[in-house]
Amino acid sequence: MNIEANAKINLALDVVRRRADGYHELRMIMLPLQLHDTLTIVRSVQDKLESDCPQMPCDESNLILKALAFMRARCGISEHFHIMVQKRIPMQAGLAGGSADAGAMIRALHAICGIAEPLDKIAEASKCVGADVPYCVMNQCARVEGIGEKVRPLRDHCAFHVLLVKPPCGIETGKAYQMLDLDKAWHPDIDLVERCLLADEYETLCGALGNTLEYSAFQMEPQIRAIRAMLTADGADAALMSGSGSAVFALSRDLALLQRLQPKYEALGLKTWLTGRC
Repeated sequence: MNIEANAKINLALDVVRRRADGYHELRMIMLPLQLHDTLTIVRSVQDKLESDCPQMPCDESNLILKALAFMRARCGISEHFHIMVQKRIPMQAGLAGGSADAGAMIRALHAICGIAEPLDKIAEASKCVGADVPYCVMNQCARVEGIGEKVRPLRDHCAFHVLLVKPPCGIETGKAYQMLDLDKAWHPDIDLVERCLLADEYETLCGALGNTLEYSAFQMEPQIRAIRAMLTADGADAALMSGSGSAVFALSRDLALLQRLQPKYEALGLKTWLTGRC
């Protein structure tokens, strides 16, 4: 079986509070992109994970193998699989590349093995694999809360194109949360973003986007702030860091504009991907 693992962006990310267990309570609007990895999964005599990306670890630390172990324990799967990953989602970008692969693996096993348990129930339990995995199992526009395990799909039809721009640096997620000052950071109005999406109020949506984690990411890597400001100055309808970074996305309904901008940012030594929403 071949299955796509879609990148995601956070149209809004609000860090509400730090919980007693050390995790942070989040409220987010998340959206899958056409940019994706491809997993090829076949039955085998033993488990084996391979990738065309030398930087991707293929040992037990990989979320794909953790997802396989989770499904074995939960659903009683005894078969073994050879998994080949064609990697396209950049790592350390805030685009949930590893979680997307894990989510795709869970969806694939659910289909291949004929699992009777509803996928949404499995998705909620998959938070033990990774915080973004429940969302990535469902793989659709959604409001996400808790530490990522509460996923409520949103049926919207708000159309736009997306340009992703990533600097060479990465952001360590744990450090981004450590440096966060919740009293000083921006807290986007999640309810407003949801309403704008559902009503296709694109202009208001663009003004409502926000990410609490930009507070610490901009201090850690000022280039991220600069990229966001440049994209807005260059005519993007909105620009925002996704997740904990370091990728910044620009939204526009003018595809030609983003096509013109892409080589400009490539010439600055930045990685870019022109894509759309799923």
